[in-house]
Amino acid sequence: MDKLKMHSPNLTEGNIAKLAELFPSCVTEARDEHGKVKQAIDFDQLRQELSDHIVEGPQERYHLNWPGKRDALLAANAPIAKTLRPCREESVDFDNTKNLFIEGDNLEALKLLQETYLGKVKMIYIDPPYNTGNDFVYSDDYSVSVDDYLFYSQQSSEGKGKLVANTESNGRRHSDWLSMMYGRLRLARNLLKDDGVIFLSIDDNELSNLIKICDEIFGEDNFIANFVWEKRTNRENRKVVSSRHDYVVCYCKNIYHSERVLKQLPMSEKALANYKNPDNDPRGLWKSDPATAQAGHGTKSQFYTFIAPNGKKHELQSGRCWLYTEETMKKAAEEGKLWFGRDGNGVPRVKTYLNDKERGLTPETIWFADEAATNEQAKNYLKKLFDGKSVFDTPKPVDLIEIALRLSTEKDDLVLDFFGGSATTAHAVMKLNKLDKGDRKFIIVQLDEPCAVKSDAYKNGYKKVSDISIDRIKRAAKELSKNIKDDEMLDLGLRVFKVDSSNMQEVYYQPGELRQDMLSDTANNIRPDRTPEDLLFQVLLDWGVDLSLPIAQKDIAGKTVYFVDGSDKHMALAACFDLDIDEAFVKQLAEYEPLRAVFRDAGFANDSVKINVEQIFAQKSPNSEVKVI
Repeated sequence: MDKLKMHSPNLTEGNIAKLAELFPSCVTEARDEHGKVKQAIDFDQLRQELSDHIVEGPQERYHLNWPGKRDALLAANAPIAKTLRPCREESVDFDNTKNLFIEGDNLEALKLLQETYLGKVKMIYIDPPYNTGNDFVYSDDYSVSVDDYLFYSQQSSEGKGKLVANTESNGRRHSDWLSMMYGRLRLARNLLKDDGVIFLSIDDNELSNLIKICDEIFGEDNFIANFVWEKRTNRENRKVVSSRHDYVVCYCKNIYHSERVLKQLPMSEKALANYKNPDNDPRGLWKSDPATAQAGHGTKSQFYTFIAPNGKKHELQSGRCWLYTEETMKKAAEEGKLWFGRDGNGVPRVKTYLNDKERGLTPETIWFADEAATNEQAKNYLKKLFDGKSVFDTPKPVDLIEIALRLSTEKDDLVLDFFGGSATTAHAVMKLNKLDKGDRKFIIVQLDEPCAVKSDAYKNGYKKVSDISIDRIKRAAKELSKNIKDDEMLDLGLRVFKVDSSNMQEVYYQPGELRQDMLSDTANNIRPDRTPEDLLFQVLLDWGVDLSLPIAQKDIAGKTVYFVDGSDKHMALAACFDLDIDEAFVKQLAEYEPLRAVFRDAGFANDSVKINVEQIFAQKSPNSEVKVI
């Protein structure tokens, strides 16, 4: 029974809790006037969160800091003038699939996904560079000068954000890696659902730093586990110490959102073998568990001498208490729910029945190779998938990511991997969907990183890592499509996008340069190389519409119309980017009653149609929202 507090609520603690939920990176520790360490708010960090420029004000506090941290935060929050351009020629079943692949800088991709997928991703898995001294990391330029602002707003085109070798001799080796991870993880957290989970593969080089920045970004309370993965089973004699394991660090969005953050794993054959029925119990298979517990957790009613049905007395061992009270133990014995061994004289044990409830295995902190597979097995499997060609040196095993998926996802959840690599995550999602008839969707992001000219991948025709990723998804889909029944629904498609500059032309004038005759030139503000489908997906991004919704293309009165969401009535969006849009066409389109309608600003036949378009839609479809680009 809880005691009455006998005082009014501590409003300061309540405010800190609210700020911690919104800005977990601003929570730190400080001593109060009595010298007691308590949770506090880092106001300098909070000021930075709420500012669009670097805020000075260093103080002594408990946190991880490095050169460039505030710049990384500023860069993560800075807007970009980019879009996602669809790429049908590299896609599979483009109009119907819910699986997305994005080629481009993952920082930019994460920014572009913020509006559409805010709070919608159930599970994130990433395998970032381990920072071994030979890795490539994103060399983001974080200094926001006038030139940088022009770059962010696409008013200049100087290249930034390129991959660079992060060697051991680099004096900023750890700082560069931390800056690269910091902004990306902050953006990734926004995409997680309240009960969402993130898994991060890493080794010893940056493990401690990764946990510290994740404590800051996700909140220390939301740490779930640091799983140890047995990545190899053979000894590596060339090293001082043979490294047998890597780590999979796991955090959740909100530990208090549900009672069980991670699900239990399915029963293995080994676990099921423990359930037997030597006494022909009508309740079915069972296994025996101890009928005692640690004495420190017991009450007085749990300490007694238990007399078995055959009259034998059973005394407690030192430091133990019975699991139940004496009355409950006697009732369990009478009902045959205790096991005393085959001769009836053994120490009493409790029967746990297989069919009592849905049984599962609580995940352990060690993932052994016989269940999660090894690096070598992953590499050999990928080589086999690519017809004997070695195209990727460090793939993760499908089984490893499948464990993470089983622990964290339901059958219809969305999964994100923004360090796509060889696209093992996509493969694992499709495989698990086939096994449990699920409908999980994935978003994979991979930089168009060039393959080394001397690499086997390049020699086999793969110019970019993203080419390998896309082909691996297609090959895995082909393999998984075998033995699928006609009535089984398995999404093995892929909708490919590429991060690119905005579809809008960059037209900027100094105030003194603007003339009336320039206005007509700015009306058609779309880049000449962009297609109507390019415009469609920028509209979806800007409006926060799911990029995986079905798309149908129709000809209405000689105009091409894109219907998003497939249905003929009350679809999510209808878009027409043709020219010479007249009132008759607008009325005809309004009959479909789309929730949103989009036209080109310069696409109307005259100003009268442009002025009346909203009124026309209001008459036919009062709930429609009309916009122009």
